[in-house]
Amino acid sequence: MKYLCMDTSYQHLVIALIEDQEVKASIATLCLKQQSELLMPTLIELMQQAKWECDDLDEIVITDGPGSYTGVRIAMTVAKVLCTQKPIRLSCLSTLQLYAGMEDVYVVLDARGKKVYFGNYKNGIGEEKDRLYTIEEAQEVIKQGKKRVISSMDEFAKDCCVDFVQHFQELLPYRRTIENVHALVPCYIKEENGY
Repeated sequence: MKYLCMDTSYQHLVIALIEDQEVKASIATLCLKQQSELLMPTLIELMQQAKWECDDLDEIVITDGPGSYTGVRIAMTVAKVLCTQKPIRLSCLSTLQLYAGMEDVYVVLDARGKKVYFGNYKNGIGEEKDRLYTIEEAQEVIKQGKKRVISSMDEFAKDCCVDFVQHFQELLPYRRTIENVHALVPCYIKEENGY
């Protein structure tokens, strides 16, 4: 199986070409607000490096959010176009799930407006659904839980050292297959508490 894995949902541009469990070509780089400009040229370069054609792809795996409104849509749009033009399967992971990988961690990403996207993960699976919290609510949950925190924010002891490519490899068994590519929309966490 040949997988094209992509994440543009937050601050990074992540592309991995994986054949079975072997990475053939990849990039994971901090790319603030440039993912839309760099995704296609970088993807073309990696496909050439791996000597792959679009017809070689069996499946595309993307993150579907939460994250930047525009960021989530960049990889999703490319994936939807490819999957509607070729017989390629489409699958998704949560952005927070990708950050967590197989670790037992909390993932906290800036949702702006003093709010955060919050995920509680262990062994590739969310121990509860991803949530939108205020910074204070997230800090309180973290105090009680005693897990390592992966975050890009200073309020949460900034630790964002993530091997995204390895996490894509490890999480392939946990991806969700999308049956109707046209119906796929980004996963934006709704404000349940009236914020």
